[in-house]
Amino acid sequence: MNIIINTSSMVPIYEQIVEIIKRDIASGELVADTVLPSVRTLSKELKISALTVKKAYDQLEEDGLVTTVHGKGTFVKGLNPGVIREEQLKELEEDMTKMLDKAKRYGISTEELEEIFHMLTED
Repeated sequence: MNIIINTSSMVPIYEQIVEIIKRDIASGELVADTVLPSVRTLSKELKISALTVKKAYDQLEEDGLVTTVHGKGTFVKGLNPGVIREEQLKELEEDMTKMLDKAKRYGISTEELEEIFHMLTED
């Protein structure tokens, strides 16, 4: 598992960790019963507070993606990657709906939105 955080991002560090682990579960890189690094180990590796890692792990547990066994570690649950992908798509759809509502308020046409989209997705 390779976690790279962006300290200059507006996204909180714990959310970045959550999203990276979710992505790795959805892609099949992290499979059921894989043990995640301990809170202390990951905080040292990333040079961040252990509380930040704990918050990320707690969020993943609340989302039903991992389970923590006291004294043994935090393990990936046996989930269907398609379920996680569906959750990600739903979240993206909600974000896009907000963006479209804002575009309507600003009087932005569909063509202008498409142009912005293509501009932003060019490599």
